[in-house]
Amino acid sequence: MSSSDLWDAETAERYDDESSFMFSPEVLAPVVDFLAGLAIGGPALEFAIGTGRVAIPLIEKGIRVSGIELSQPMVDQLHAKAPDVPVTVGDMATTTVEGEFSLVFLVWNGLGNVRTQAEQVEVFRNAARHLAPGGRFVIELWIPGIRRMPPGQTAAPFHVGKRHLGFDTYDLATQQGTSHHYTRETGGAVRYGASNFRYVWPAECDLMAQLAGMTLERRMADWNGSEFTGESESHVSVWRKSD
Repeated sequence: MSSSDLWDAETAERYDDESSFMFSPEVLAPVVDFLAGLAIGGPALEFAIGTGRVAIPLIEKGIRVSGIELSQPMVDQLHAKAPDVPVTVGDMATTTVEGEFSLVFLVWNGLGNVRTQAEQVEVFRNAARHLAPGGRFVIELWIPGIRRMPPGQTAAPFHVGKRHLGFDTYDLATQQGTSHHYTRETGGAVRYGASNFRYVWPAECDLMAQLAGMTLERRMADWNGSEFTGESESHVSVWRKSD
């Protein structure tokens, strides 16, 4: 059984609208261009494919994309837009699909949805299991906001807007956290939602990759290739499976 939160039908139906900024060309185009370049025309596998935000434009670029997704309602939303995308419902730590892939990818903090270290290690091993020799595993992951918290504080904001307030609470002893979302609906009512995660540092990811037989090839601060530094708030990392 997966440790991840399972997104229900109501959440899946709202996902594209509430995440509309993630679909904007300035956000999405660099992701798709980078991944298409790494796939080199070969098949790609997306862990936590969701509603197809990245998979569908990759397919439009000629890349064959398959997916693994824990939530059937999210798959339903994807297939309403692109019925022919092959998706296997299951968790990304243990679920397997047929074939070898030149690229496996997991975007937008998806690794954190898996909430135990052991299961996160298995995500890396499952990626390596699906990769052809020389293939690459790519993740996009945020850097925990705990650096912004003074001693004794347990929460840090990640978004403050006119319609949405979001902050994360952290347990520094267990690396567990919860994202809290307060969204103002039309008419003034406020809806609360929460999702749970386990935060992971880049060096810990590198060790997980090493355990899976992969080595770090590149790390950037974002999809545009900005240099990753101690001040970066996210990273895009590429590991390569040995030949």
